[in-house]
Amino acid sequence: MTHVLVTGGAGFIGTHVTSALLNAGHRVSILDVGHPAAHAGPPPDTVHGVAVRRADLRDGAAVAAALRGVDAVVHQAAMVGMGVDLDDLPEYVGCNDLGTAVLLAAMARAGVHRLVLAGSMVVYGEGAYTCPADGPARPAARAVADLAAGRFEPTCLLCGRTLTSVPVDEDAPLDPRSVYAATKLAQEHLSAAWARQCGGTVVALRYHNVYGPGMPRDTPYSGVAAIFRSALEAGRAPRVFEDGAQRRDFVHVGDVARANVAALDATGRDDRVGLRAYNVASGRATTVGEMATALARAVGGPEPVVTGEFRLGDVRHVVASPERAAAELGFRAEVDLVTGLTEFAHAALRG
Repeated sequence: MTHVLVTGGAGFIGTHVTSALLNAGHRVSILDVGHPAAHAGPPPDTVHGVAVRRADLRDGAAVAAALRGVDAVVHQAAMVGMGVDLDDLPEYVGCNDLGTAVLLAAMARAGVHRLVLAGSMVVYGEGAYTCPADGPARPAARAVADLAAGRFEPTCLLCGRTLTSVPVDEDAPLDPRSVYAATKLAQEHLSAAWARQCGGTVVALRYHNVYGPGMPRDTPYSGVAAIFRSALEAGRAPRVFEDGAQRRDFVHVGDVARANVAALDATGRDDRVGLRAYNVASGRATTVGEMATALARAVGGPEPVVTGEFRLGDVRHVVASPERAAAELGFRAEVDLVTGLTEFAHAALRG
């Protein structure tokens, strides 16, 4: 039995990870500050019977106390999403990067050398593309003038043709295109440096678009599925940005929790030192418009409205290859999207 500290263990993904770890026979402790971007109110006193230690990761003394007797850390705590504006930048860096640095330093002092890091697909920026004339291609950042004119698809820098999205794997170039994305990549770099210096093992799980029961709602930091669901609960049509054809890989939070258990097991292997990253994804491409339509039809709500609006930090297509996680962690997503979205929608409406 491994004693695991779950940071952010009272949050959306953290509660599911805690449950999966307990079901796998591990002992779990939880540290969670109850950040308002992730919690509508204060965090609960317990999660699945585990007491929640309420403290900020930037508090070194509190982190050191939480690490006593711990064998491994599953680091879920983070400020997520696109945020409101650049005034959020210091809080993103503080929560995600300074918090991670304080945690890693405390782990080194405590002799805790096993880490599962909740990463994100946002580190890729745009996904992988190919040009019909020039082969594999990386698009430039999208320009405001193009987006405002409804030209959403990335084009080839060499010939100007529209690019075709293909699955992105973990060896793709990393090109964060938002503040949140930059902080998630910094977490990976910090963790890799920590592992090299102390002989630690890090499994970085690059979550794709996670949805499921317990998603935070009605905040600027909520995921798109939660935003659409909140609209449907209020009897409003989901508002889909751009033309609705942007492609994502939606993965159920139950699958994400299973991936964390598999990753924890991998950190216990003698041949694993350093950082290794994995996509946590279904491997199935779905447009945002299709996802909104599936949610609306699951509850008999109004059909989505495609608005043409855009956010400059958004990327067009990110679809994942799940093959490395399958081969090396034995993980594949199991929850069908329509089944998962139907469950998600009806659970919300039941309150």
